Amino acid sequence: MGQKVNPKGLRIGIINTWDSKWFAGRKKYAKYFHADLALKKLVRDKLKNAGVIKIEIERSAKKVVVNIHAAKPGLIIGRQGVAIEDLRDLLSRKFGENFEVNILEIANPDMSAELIGELVASQIERRIAYRRAVKMALQKAIEAGAQGVKIQIAGRLNGVEIARREFFKDGNIPLHTLRADVDYAKVNANTTYGVIGIKVWVYKGLIFKKKSEK
Repeated sequence: MGQKVNPKGLRIGIINTWDSKWFAGRKKYAKYFHADLALKKLVRDKLKNAGVIKIEIERSAKKVVVNIHAAKPGLIIGRQGVAIEDLRDLLSRKFGENFEVNILEIANPDMSAELIGELVASQIERRIAYRRAVKMALQKAIEAGAQGVKIQIAGRLNGVEIARREFFKDGNIPLHTLRADVDYAKVNANTTYGVIGIKVWVYKGLIFKKKSEK
């Protein structure tokens, strides 16, 4: 069962929360939902080389706050903050709202499932052997401090006629333990013989709620 459910969605309300935080009535819900999807796609396409891991959106009556978690915040901010101002102006023109953009640096990017998947995908697109690329990514994540990593790769591996699926695992991945901090990402590698799907699970440890002090 654990392999059929997104680990992030399963833990919402327990150790995770929503990436988009706003309330809307029946008439505006669909509008805001599709606007969030378009905003995230625009930001990821614009900042493709900055290592964007997560985008959080908070809507209020007067403005929209966008928190971008990235491995390379310097590329987003730019010299003297020029790049981030251009991004804010682009979002305002595109969606017609007042935006506030915050850039947050990721402490340990080597343990991010999104970046691990993008690393493996880029190597496969450069025709590096998929087994070598996956095993290097596993080793790098474990050395960075991850307690367990699992990578699934599926498609026409090595260009064969029949598509297949392979799993690579190192360490422990408790998919049913709800207090387990499991990062998950799904990335596609576009090759000349088709699309290779890559799924990454990274187990970072258990999260316990702090007891409130009396």
